[in-house]
Amino acid sequence: MRHPYIHKVLTYFIGLTWLINGLLCKVLNLVPRHEQIVARILGAKYSRALTLAIGFSEIGMAVWTLSGIRSRYNAMFQIAIVAAMNLLEFFLVPDLLLWGRFNSLFAFFFILIIYYSEFKLNPNQT
Repeated sequence: MRHPYIHKVLTYFIGLTWLINGLLCKVLNLVPRHEQIVARILGAKYSRALTLAIGFSEIGMAVWTLSGIRSRYNAMFQIAIVAAMNLLEFFLVPDLLLWGRFNSLFAFFFILIIYYSEFKLNPNQT
């Protein structure tokens, strides 16, 4: 059984999560820890530029998510990005994460929400 209302709410939640992380945390640099993570993983020389690029990419992900265009590809891409990003952080910079290695638990739940919303609830899928 499809639940279009729950799917819509989860889609807005997912899109808002990407928007907040991209715009507020990275582009506007309201959470400097994100740039520190980028600096530690990719190098300090271009960390601000790379953090901005990541932030704008996350804003783009929010727009794509909310647009509903090719939503299955979008969901698979989100799952892959969140998993890869959190694996890197888990092993390379756990000391810079808000909840340390427990951040991976939140990432796992976010991945489950993306999966459930798109592959179980989406009324536009067969």
